[in-house]
Amino acid sequence: MSPPRSAAFFDLDKTVIAKSSTLAFGKPFYKGGLVNRRAVLKSSYAQFVYLLQGADETQMDRMRDYLKTLCAGWPVDQVNAIVAETLHELIDPLVYDEAVALFEEHHAAGRDVVIVSSSGEEVVGPIGEMLGADRVVATRMVVENGAYTGDIAFYAYGEGKAVAMRELATEQGYDLSASYAYSDSFTDLPMLELVGHPTAVNPDKALRKAATERGWPVREFRRPVRMRSRIAALRTPPGPPVVYAGAAVAAGALGVAWWTGRRRR
Repeated sequence: MSPPRSAAFFDLDKTVIAKSSTLAFGKPFYKGGLVNRRAVLKSSYAQFVYLLQGADETQMDRMRDYLKTLCAGWPVDQVNAIVAETLHELIDPLVYDEAVALFEEHHAAGRDVVIVSSSGEEVVGPIGEMLGADRVVATRMVVENGAYTGDIAFYAYGEGKAVAMRELATEQGYDLSASYAYSDSFTDLPMLELVGHPTAVNPDKALRKAATERGWPVREFRRPVRMRSRIAALRTPPGPPVVYAGAAVAAGALGVAWWTGRRRR
């Protein structure tokens, strides 16, 4: 009898890449006319604070509310074009070599690699494709007439990440007790507690304490690497997006968008 399928779930910011994926695009959005100079300076400062101390629940809520207001009215096609044009320039140098090695190890063991991030799917999807992930779970904004309304359809944060992971496990047949998860933030405790093999990566103070109390491994990722030299070694580039919907959450039914590539053979 074959063993159950399993997956490796990775938070993105400060776990797979060395910065906030959302804030990294501040300057390109400014050049594209989507934000003003003040917003760019604010995102640069937020990035600095995030790198120093991470983000707790209050800061994440403030960031969510700020980004909701900021992106209201943005044309979706323009955002996608800016991300596609600047992805390798901005994100390529930020990817941790240690994370890439783990992607390779999990793929070699037959596990799917899933990125689970509170950043928007417009950013996380292309990053996942660049890294050779099998799927991503990300925040999804409401779109009307080709533009963002400023409302959030699904927020991939805290318990929301765990809800999405459970649904994906049911959909794909993952055994969560045999699966792995990696994150730097205490706010991802629900995600880490859901799997049989959690690991704290570059943990903030609260997560380091929780990991120590639970006997979880703690790892430090310190070596960013350019992905272009390793993409071919990771796996065949994945195919086009596929969307699933229907995640039922306590507050009501929320649509969850998944990006998925061709199955690793």
